[in-house]
Amino acid sequence: MNRIALALVFSLLGCATATPTEPTVDTGTITGDAGEPRNRAKIHTELASLYFEKGNMGVALEELRIATSADPSYPPAYGMFGLVYMELRENQLAETSFQRGLGLAPLDPDLNHNYGWFLCQTARENESIKYFLQAIRNPLYATPARSFAAAGACALRKNEVKDAEQYFLRALALDADDPGSMLQLGQIRFRQGQYEEARRLVARFNKLVEPNAESLWLALRIERKLGERVVEANLAGQLRRLFPGSREYQLLQRGEFD
Repeated sequence: MNRIALALVFSLLGCATATPTEPTVDTGTITGDAGEPRNRAKIHTELASLYFEKGNMGVALEELRIATSADPSYPPAYGMFGLVYMELRENQLAETSFQRGLGLAPLDPDLNHNYGWFLCQTARENESIKYFLQAIRNPLYATPARSFAAAGACALRKNEVKDAEQYFLRALALDADDPGSMLQLGQIRFRQGQYEEARRLVARFNKLVEPNAESLWLALRIERKLGERVVEANLAGQLRRLFPGSREYQLLQRGEFD
């Protein structure tokens, strides 16, 4: 299972009720009777999530079928169905599942985020942004930075660099250590000729997470622009040693630095 799919696994929402003295706000949080059918649906959806993380899609699907049989109105089960079908590249089934979940809980932030990412991954970037923004608007959403980062990635796919830049900045304002936003903003700064800022961002990325071919290639090109030939050669050696089959190493071999 790829890293994107793992990153998309959402925290399943439990049941919640407001006390009579508290004002109620429609935030998309799932509410209702915490009786046996709902509890069974929740438990089996959580089990499906665990099997999904382990890459066992067949068992995950079976757990979700049990969940929806127990409670056909439990939205996270359909969101999890969407993620599993997305991983299996069953796009029509994934879309149907996400839409079913959103029909039951249209303001649920995780459902909105994951459906937005599905749309982005299926070349419907224009549609995806509104779902990320819907997720972010929910005041109870625990991880708005990930939706800003996803919106930035999808905006870049449309070559809307200014919008992408703003989304990544918003993500980093909420989570200064978000590596994906850091690296993508570094790419943007490099293209803008802001090499010192690009260097700072990619260096921070390479400290926070294991360097990958993209981050090493960006760092190499930055040092080349800044005239640091020794550092550039060191980065070229790392790229050759760690990622000899990568597109970035092929670009290095061809001398295509821009």
